[in-house]
Amino acid sequence: MILTVTPNPSLDRTYELPELVRGTVLRATADRVDPGGKGVNVSRAVAAAGHRTVAVAPMGGPEGALLARLLGEHGIEAAGVPVTGSTRINITLVEPDSTLTKINAAGPELSAAEAEDVLEAVRTRAAAADWIACCGSLPRGLPPQWYAELVARSHRAGTRIALDTSGPALTAALREGPDVIKPNSQELAEAVGRPLATVGDALEAAEELRARGARSVLASLGADGQLLVEASGAYFATARVETVRSNVGAGDASLAGFLTAGGQGPEALASAVAHGAAAVQLAGSLMPTPADLDRSAVVVSADVPLDRPLTEPAP
Repeated sequence: MILTVTPNPSLDRTYELPELVRGTVLRATADRVDPGGKGVNVSRAVAAAGHRTVAVAPMGGPEGALLARLLGEHGIEAAGVPVTGSTRINITLVEPDSTLTKINAAGPELSAAEAEDVLEAVRTRAAAADWIACCGSLPRGLPPQWYAELVARSHRAGTRIALDTSGPALTAALREGPDVIKPNSQELAEAVGRPLATVGDALEAAEELRARGARSVLASLGADGQLLVEASGAYFATARVETVRSNVGAGDASLAGFLTAGGQGPEALASAVAHGAAAVQLAGSLMPTPADLDRSAVVVSADVPLDRPLTEPAP
């Protein structure tokens, strides 16, 4: 069972437009609403793959009630923590050429008591989990050390923990030794304080974060592939992708693939890349099912191409 923690979940409403024109009344040709937030997306991908998952998240107002109902419709057990503020609604505008315009709300501010309630909700379910995946930015009211406390408590419960966040929250959590961290190239560059121009640069940065506490690093390098750096060594993987339709939630699908395949080693990396590659070929934030995966399109190697330039160097 994969337990996910999303401190700032959302309802993600998507509108498809014939054209995006400022200052006018626009009529959508289609619209949909999905449960959102990085941890929620991981749960959606885990459920789509046929595994059990529980989603812990603060939920407030009628928006929170709708979020819980939508999670249930996706086959996800919602462990909602009641909060005073309303769950945020994010808006995505999609043009015919697949250009996305996103409007993300800030979300509610959590009190100290509500923040502790979320930690307690995780504690009561940790023993039943194979992995805990903590994902996304922290909402207002939570200090950067909140994830560090969550990692420490999870380890005391004997549960492995994966962390997908950035900035001060990631830096503070490193000292507690998260079992896996999942930065993208920009987050990796930010964490080490220097630009990354090649895969070799990304490898050095990942090793530095391991030296600072992370037990393994699963780094997403966008179209260039993924890099796994752990105690057993470093592995690099790429996948053939025919058509990119949407990259929304692709990184979350990738993390789900990694964890459901054991969370370590080249086989788990291959699963991560297969899930991510399948996700980008689906519309919107749809998560891949086993039928969408093409393992034959994935190549994993222990020979990391150190001199390969990154398509989009991380500043």
